Amino acid sequence: MSKSMTGFGKSTLATESKEYQVEIKTINHRFADISVKMPRVLSYLEEDVKKEILKQISRGKIEVFITYSNSSSEDNEVKINTEIAKLYINELRNLAQAEGLQSNIEVTEIAKFPDVLKIKSNNDDEKIKEELLEVVKNATKNLVNMRTAEGEKIEQDLNDRLNDIETKTFEISKLSTGLIEDYVVKLENRIKDLLKTEEIDKSRLAQEVVIYADKCSVEEEITRLKSHISQFRKMLESDGAIGKKIDFLIQEMNRETNTIGSKANNLEITNNVIEIKTQLEDIREQIQNIE
Repeated sequence: MSKSMTGFGKSTLATESKEYQVEIKTINHRFADISVKMPRVLSYLEEDVKKEILKQISRGKIEVFITYSNSSSEDNEVKINTEIAKLYINELRNLAQAEGLQSNIEVTEIAKFPDVLKIKSNNDDEKIKEELLEVVKNATKNLVNMRTAEGEKIEQDLNDRLNDIETKTFEISKLSTGLIEDYVVKLENRIKDLLKTEEIDKSRLAQEVVIYADKCSVEEEITRLKSHISQFRKMLESDGAIGKKIDFLIQEMNRETNTIGSKANNLEITNNVIEIKTQLEDIREQIQNIE
């Protein structure tokens, strides 16, 4: 089943004191490129978050937004760095004496200085990790569901275009079988007109026909093009990332189509070739969004 690389997934979890929210959105990208925005208190879990997401997603530009709150007073403890506070007080007193100022130092003012007050966390890190990764897992699952639904629409469109290419290939195959017969008739008539005679060197005519048949034969290209169409359909039915494989297959289909166009000396075949190339170009644009 094909998956789109565009999607969005969200999940939340609320416990007695903690609340987690994870949002993930993805867009097209050649590889798996993950960026995570999360609170500093959870930053030690960034790599675990990435690994959890990559279990379900293999390609795309992935942006992750995590919010976290903890309302429990038991999980946090305020600590005063007494040594730092004393250093501030001493320096302020020295400044007051040197400048002839009054040293009315308030405790609340000292507490505002950097590193005087610190919040020590008593959280259970393993429990937080377990809860957060569960939310990440669910958000990723929701994202994958959306990417799968979008992928189904793309897959239907690709199958419709493949059917059209297959029809055009069949028409080219039928038209190509009559090219040699048409060429023989035209060549005989042209020789008669030029030489003003009904007598034609059949061996020479046969030789020219063989040369022409070799130049204009597209049987091999049609066989390979049909094989590529079959491979394409099998890829659409397979699991896993297929975008890069299909992109390569499209290049091969384009190559065979171009060769048919250069060989075919027939307006109807040329028109079918143009139609196939148009479809292949549209398919190439579509597969840029397939994982």
